[in-house]
Amino acid sequence: MLDLVQTPVTGRENPTHLTPQLAALSAFYRALNSRDLELMSQNWLQSDQAAMDNPLGGIKRGWEEIQTVYQRLFASPSQYWFEFYDYSLHERDAIFYVVGRERGEFTVAGATLAMAIRTTRIFTLSQGEWRQVHHHGSIEDPDLLMRYQQAVRGGNTR
Repeated sequence: MLDLVQTPVTGRENPTHLTPQLAALSAFYRALNSRDLELMSQNWLQSDQAAMDNPLGGIKRGWEEIQTVYQRLFASPSQYWFEFYDYSLHERDAIFYVVGRERGEFTVAGATLAMAIRTTRIFTLSQGEWRQVHHHGSIEDPDLLMRYQQAVRGGNTR
């Protein structure tokens, strides 16, 4: 039976107390929650091999396409936070992946959405550093998905 980790990864963890894999995962959430595009760029593999499929951007390939999704999110007037929990970590050779859930809040124009996203992230070892090479996120609730997409694109959440 697989152990599921319930302690959330928020990006506020002390990386010196984490395994290199969890430090890379934590760095992603630190970049996301602080809107740090440079840190986000360091977290992702700078290659055409990188791919992301998420509720905001559809399928993006390569960092140049992926970063446009983060630029749009980081530039939005919204307030948000996300954390990763209820996950399992799997490692083999120069790859590890995590399968779990994200939760958080997304607030724009005074309306707050309680976020619930199924999430998988894959990291590869590149030049001695763990770099994210793939992300897939799905919002199960179609109403929440529509409201989230509208909010990030500048609409309202109602």
